[in-house]
Amino acid sequence: MKKLHYKPVTTNEWQDLQRLFSKGHEFSGCWCMYWRIKRSEFQKQYGKKNKMALEKIIQSGQVPGILAYLGNEPIGWSSIAPRTTFPVLDRSPTLKRVDDKPVWSIVCLFIAKEYRHLGYSKALIQAGCAYARAQGAKIVEAYPLKSKKTKVQSYNSYMGFHKTFKELGFKDTVSRSQIRPIMRLFL
Repeated sequence: MKKLHYKPVTTNEWQDLQRLFSKGHEFSGCWCMYWRIKRSEFQKQYGKKNKMALEKIIQSGQVPGILAYLGNEPIGWSSIAPRTTFPVLDRSPTLKRVDDKPVWSIVCLFIAKEYRHLGYSKALIQAGCAYARAQGAKIVEAYPLKSKKTKVQSYNSYMGFHKTFKELGFKDTVSRSQIRPIMRLFL
């Protein structure tokens, strides 16, 4: 596995994020707005308007996540930020808050197709946690898929896999669903 480097996504990395997402993936209209805005709004602006909404977040100075690079090529994305930036999580019966502790949330992982199954998602999760720690986070939460199936639909796996997070030291905190636990890593 080649060594990656990472950058928080600011206006300087916006072009790189667009380049990564332009490689085509199943959710090209999402632009990581799914957990940020009401479902009705999300559906109405799916595609270009979600892209514009994410760009507006970045232009406001907020960092919605980090990019992984192999050389100069962006190959991965993790949407990691304070949980408060993902208000729709609290509307989910499965993913609503465990307690009032301030946490950071990983709500999306994306690796370009040609770089999948090479261990980069683990490295991306670790880099996201290191970034969160550098920003003062004490707890990182994840909401990965817990499945015994070896092949799953990509729309179920965009939050990562339980096994991967467990291997990285995340602990099951609450399981309100058989397939989508809330896991935490204390930094």
